[in-house]
Amino acid sequence: MEEELSHFFGNYEPALKLLTMPRDTNSAGDISGGWIMTQVDTAGAIVASQVARCRVVTIAVTNFLFKQPVFVGDLVSCYGKIEKIGRTSITVHVEVCVQRNRFEDRCIKVTEATVVYVAVDEERRPREIPQNLKDMYIEKENSAKITERGQRT
Repeated sequence: MEEELSHFFGNYEPALKLLTMPRDTNSAGDISGGWIMTQVDTAGAIVASQVARCRVVTIAVTNFLFKQPVFVGDLVSCYGKIEKIGRTSITVHVEVCVQRNRFEDRCIKVTEATVVYVAVDEERRPREIPQNLKDMYIEKENSAKITERGQRT
């Protein structure tokens, strides 16, 4: 399923963009699922840490779906969206798309995942996410929804 890149910029934050290389392949010659999982985890952590404003660690992967293969030379883009902010945790939904021809704006959604992170302090103990950061996120989300509604009319 091909989609325009602009689809991914709605409520999702661009988090990571990489060019796949031969060293990233599995024994069949496709890009390894483990390599993709690493990129998803990294992208989700970037999004979560920007909200938490501190280091985060992965505690769970609640969903991971490979929809299409990824090939050497594909331009891989990972986009993340906060789904939930708890007392110490942040749940991020990550979508991955590839451009088979990196010079065109067509992309194919290849993977999606939901990953849970926990904010940690300098001693790597869970730390509470301050209410003002949660409020800033909620305000940003509400603003994006209002803008999105205005563009649809």
